[in-house]
Amino acid sequence: MKRPNFIFITSDQQRGDCYGFMGRKVKTPHLDQLRREGMHLRNCISPSPVCQPARAAILTGKLPKTNGVKDNGIDLRRDRGELGFASALSNAGYDTSLIGKAHFATTQTFSPQSTAECKIGSAEYAPSWNGPYMGFEHVELLTQGHWHKIRPPVTPPSGQHYENWFFNIVAKENAFDLWKSETKQGLGAAQTWASALPVAWHSSTWVADRSIDWLSKRHKDKPFCMWVSFPDPHHPFDCPEPWSLLHNPKEVDLPEFLEKDLNERPWWHKRALEDEPDLKDPVLKRFRKEGSRMPDQTEAQLREMTANYYGMISLIDHSVGRIIACLNENDILDETIVIYTSDHGDHLGERGLYLKGPMLYDSLINVGMIVRGPGIEAGSSEIDPVTTLDVGATFCDYAGTSLPIEAQSVSLKNCFEGKGSPHKAVYSEWDVAPSRCGVRLDLRTVHTGKSKLTLELQSNDGELYDLINDVNEMRNLWNEPSAADLQKQMLRLLWSRPGIELNEFDDPIGVA
Repeated sequence: MKRPNFIFITSDQQRGDCYGFMGRKVKTPHLDQLRREGMHLRNCISPSPVCQPARAAILTGKLPKTNGVKDNGIDLRRDRGELGFASALSNAGYDTSLIGKAHFATTQTFSPQSTAECKIGSAEYAPSWNGPYMGFEHVELLTQGHWHKIRPPVTPPSGQHYENWFFNIVAKENAFDLWKSETKQGLGAAQTWASALPVAWHSSTWVADRSIDWLSKRHKDKPFCMWVSFPDPHHPFDCPEPWSLLHNPKEVDLPEFLEKDLNERPWWHKRALEDEPDLKDPVLKRFRKEGSRMPDQTEAQLREMTANYYGMISLIDHSVGRIIACLNENDILDETIVIYTSDHGDHLGERGLYLKGPMLYDSLINVGMIVRGPGIEAGSSEIDPVTTLDVGATFCDYAGTSLPIEAQSVSLKNCFEGKGSPHKAVYSEWDVAPSRCGVRLDLRTVHTGKSKLTLELQSNDGELYDLINDVNEMRNLWNEPSAADLQKQMLRLLWSRPGIELNEFDDPIGVA
């Protein structure tokens, strides 16, 4: 059998239920078609609910406390990154590339770092630099995937390929002011506005453009693997027109439960929302307080935010459609495994919560997955749990190679072919630094698709949910007598986490 190509497409901070085919009122025609032509894995769990640990885990096939990136602000060591699936496929004769947001290294650092993604150290890299990077032979990167009004953007000579193209070639000196400008008066939803940035200059458009260009110039005599990494719909919610007008705020669907119920939840939920971030740098502290948290929103403001978030997803969907069309035009779609998923989700108002934080509900860690390709039955589904950690082993299995033996990634090839998930349970973990919310937390979640348990390892406090009878995770069964057997079973699974855990970790060098 001819070895397939791989296109791995990720968004950033997209909930696993935010697709048209999932019943949400978001317009995703191309992703809906991808689902009709392939498989939907309903319970695909992220190895971590924040960017850097989730992405390092995907690349290396190792959980955060095994690869060393246990929180944002900790760089993936180069020698560990180069043991990931990109190197394995490059060494097996694949043409490899990464287009878009990598986030294997920290952008917002406390001091300059000589890395390709550091907001200052990236200036050491020439505009002509295209890798290799973390095992990928060719890269075209966005250094800062998400701008914020409360801090200046990364601009040349710092930054990478998108920043150079955006600030030096197309948008130039008024670019940031244009992005901050609002095309219509809003209702004051936090970190939400209809941006005046032209769609032609938007990061989603650029990622699609550069991906299509690379596909046209790749080595035609070699199979390929391309990671297409969109930085949206991560906050701020800054969708450009006309995509910001696509969804009527009055018609978008909202979560069933909109009120906070912190007294019904473990202690760290309240502390994470109310404690002061432990940061000395006033700029970074303000970013952590105002950029990573949101005040309570009215229903009208949440509707405005959701419509904007949906618009960002629809723009990505449009971009995915362009990439799929390119594969069709080159007559290689049917010999290509296409995977679409996200690094983590967003609470998006559910239970009065926004963005991401140390409340590991499915809104945050269940990202779902769509896959299309040879041997995958159209319209098929899998409800047993898998994890984005498995992407690397899956690619290697199809390619006839493997990850290092200590990787926890498990191939989903048989699963894609209708033989079921290889997992009884999958894991998510986050060792939260005090710089985020003023208190250190050491969280581990085990997910079976039917039940979920999260334990804070320092305090031994936790939460337990029956996902069959309580899909919205409203009733915490932790220490309830009626759930004693389930709690014991889930704790046994939690302590059965596969692989080694490091005893020592690098100190954070920044916040994200």
